[in-house]
Amino acid sequence: MPVHRLRGHPRRGAQGHGGPGGRPVTGGNRHIGRPVPPPHHDRLVRGNGRYLADLRADAVLHAAFVRSPLAHAHVVRFDATAARNDPRCALVLGPRELAERTAPIPAVWLLPGQPEDTIPVAVGTARYAGQPLGVVVADSPGAAEDLAEAVRLELDPLPPVPTLAAALAGGAPPVVPGTPGNEAGRVRHGSPQADIAAALARAALVVEREFTLPRVNHAPLEPRGVLAEFDTGTGLLTVRASSQGPHSMRQDLCAVLGLRADRVRVIAPDVGGSFGSKVLLYPDEAMVCAAAVALGAAVRWVETRAENFTAAYQGRGQRTTARLAVGEDGRFLAFDAHILADLGAYATQAGSGPYQVAALTLQGPYHVDAAAATVTGVYTTRVPTGAYRGYGMQEATFVRERLIDEAARELAIPPVALRERNLIRPHELPHTTHTGLTYDSGDYGAALRRAADLARRRAAPDPPWVRRGTAVVAAVEISAFAPSALLEALDIAWSGWEGVRLRVNHDGTITVYAGVTAVGQGIETSLAQIAAEGLGIPLDWVRVELGDTDTAPHSDLSSQASRAVTLAGGALVLAARRLADRMRALAAGFLGAEPEHVTQRVAPDAAPGSPDAAFHGPDGAWITWREVAHRGYRGWGRRDRTDPVRLEESVDFDPPRLTFAHGAHAAQVAVDLGTGRVTVAGYWAVHDSGVLVNPLIAHGQIVGGIAQGLGQALTEESAADAEGRPLTRSFREYTLPAAQDVPDDLVVEHTSTPSDAIPGGFKGLGEGGTILPPAAVACAVAAAVPEIAHTLTSLPLTPARVRAALRAAGITAEGGTR
Repeated sequence: MPVHRLRGHPRRGAQGHGGPGGRPVTGGNRHIGRPVPPPHHDRLVRGNGRYLADLRADAVLHAAFVRSPLAHAHVVRFDATAARNDPRCALVLGPRELAERTAPIPAVWLLPGQPEDTIPVAVGTARYAGQPLGVVVADSPGAAEDLAEAVRLELDPLPPVPTLAAALAGGAPPVVPGTPGNEAGRVRHGSPQADIAAALARAALVVEREFTLPRVNHAPLEPRGVLAEFDTGTGLLTVRASSQGPHSMRQDLCAVLGLRADRVRVIAPDVGGSFGSKVLLYPDEAMVCAAAVALGAAVRWVETRAENFTAAYQGRGQRTTARLAVGEDGRFLAFDAHILADLGAYATQAGSGPYQVAALTLQGPYHVDAAAATVTGVYTTRVPTGAYRGYGMQEATFVRERLIDEAARELAIPPVALRERNLIRPHELPHTTHTGLTYDSGDYGAALRRAADLARRRAAPDPPWVRRGTAVVAAVEISAFAPSALLEALDIAWSGWEGVRLRVNHDGTITVYAGVTAVGQGIETSLAQIAAEGLGIPLDWVRVELGDTDTAPHSDLSSQASRAVTLAGGALVLAARRLADRMRALAAGFLGAEPEHVTQRVAPDAAPGSPDAAFHGPDGAWITWREVAHRGYRGWGRRDRTDPVRLEESVDFDPPRLTFAHGAHAAQVAVDLGTGRVTVAGYWAVHDSGVLVNPLIAHGQIVGGIAQGLGQALTEESAADAEGRPLTRSFREYTLPAAQDVPDDLVVEHTSTPSDAIPGGFKGLGEGGTILPPAAVACAVAAAVPEIAHTLTSLPLTPARVRAALRAAGITAEGGTR
């Protein structure tokens, strides 16, 4: 293949910019910061997605579960005779068979003193209504459901303990045998108790409240699902799952089924949302895989919406007693909290993690002399709780910001002024909180002031039965949840580093492999932009492959904790720099020049083999990108025989520390004094998430998070009756926010303080939109109706709850008082 020689100047209109490491790269290929629509969205909106239910398999069988109808009961008898005698039945695994075929699922994040460090798959005692007791496999989904109903259960009821109060009451029956008082362990984060006591003693004001944050359902667009296929000839178990974390799922399956790691492959196809509900292996998913191994066949289970509401892990669920001490000068002296964590029937793999994060982030973006929170895990006879978008930070923000608002009301200080007086200043960063978090960079005051400015909108006159109020709140967001050393220090049995593999193929196209997964957040496009930017090439040369444990680099935490772009993107920046250097060095060898004298010129619409995509030497000689790649695969052009041949770079990135995004949100609400209905009339958000790879995706993430947070502020609550049986079993009982619940006047602005810990300067933003809305809305209602401000400590703020508070305060529908 020839080296081309061309005399003359580059084409007019070519733009020059520094490539990786400041090397000369020309062309119009600037991708980071561009609002690129995700290319795969066209496929999805046209109905061409490949979700779990769409996947094909030869001779696939179907699974259904026998679930406990009671919240607490001994399983006396599991009689599957009728089901097994049905010709449609392929297999039934009850508690006895499951105990023979499975081991418990290992837990990952334990509380000190936690009595259980595993999650049972085979159970003899049901601890929540909906708990899977056995699995039935048949030749069709309908047959599997029929045969599951044919299994006769004999249960010996035990007293349920569906609430924190019931679980902690004297003489309450233990949920976990041998656990008196149903306490699952306790941990304290933050200042010594003596420091808290000293701060309280010198306070001019101490505000104390009890807050209740209810359980919520994740309600993803696509419920959970598993297609497990076991090849008896090779001993290979291939699992396709609607999963947020294929590698951690594989590790757990190896432990449960006793299989080698190289005999289990987990693949995540298109995933229709998760919000934390699909980060872990569930016992029912393990049962499907055990059935596939037992049969040597393919077995599929797709969760029904009713199962998702009643048997999938839930989020939130805590009762917190908290106080804020303020000095005479309005300075914060102490935050102190005791969090009762409703773990449910057992602690999931993440267990108390969200509640511990709530404790760790209680201080927020403020100066304070002392801050601490104690977390007490509590077992109840309800569905276990786990990760949910905002992961403890939403709860901490609600508690903290409501306390600040209440302090401002009692001190007669404008709430924004009180907040700004206590914010950590930019020149004081990095700043280490009393719970050991080191904030890296940002301007918290600028975000707060800008949100307050945006909210200064003139409202139309309201009728006398409507009151209007506005509030501004602030928070920080833990992102890039990693350093492995931090996870080790917290005794979290996951790795925190993130890996990518970047390859130039023989035809010059690019493939990116990453351990993070796509769950609807557009990560494929963002990673493609980072790779294309680093290599100085058009975006359509790049393909991103995710979600397959056979090809993706290892990733325990994968796409959770606002870390995908931050960590995989940071690793990709490093890989692209190295691979760009390799390509330039090869081109230099072919051109007979030094690498630093070679210029890469790639037009935005050029193909890899086009003369418009070439490396140029100082004498006018040039060689196309594709030719360099093709020759490189032959092993030609290396300056040293010890140089690597393969045009591929792998980077395992373990960041030196966490990064912290931050933001401020303002909400304006209208409260109907007659009905108690709260309408969000306007919402304004300012976020700093470092360098934005794709502003369009970032905007969608924040707006979607705000809508989700408004639902938790106003409508969402997963309820159970006195026996612990679910009351919210469908969208008829569980109200998600609709379009009319999101205000037309919704503004999102971004500032950018790059992270110095992450190559590329990225910070996370996946949870930031969700963290602040409950606090913003509740504080706005308090501003509208200060007579009931002290009662606004429980979510959601439904019309019935607000109306009851209004009537208790003697406020009439006409706006007066009785």
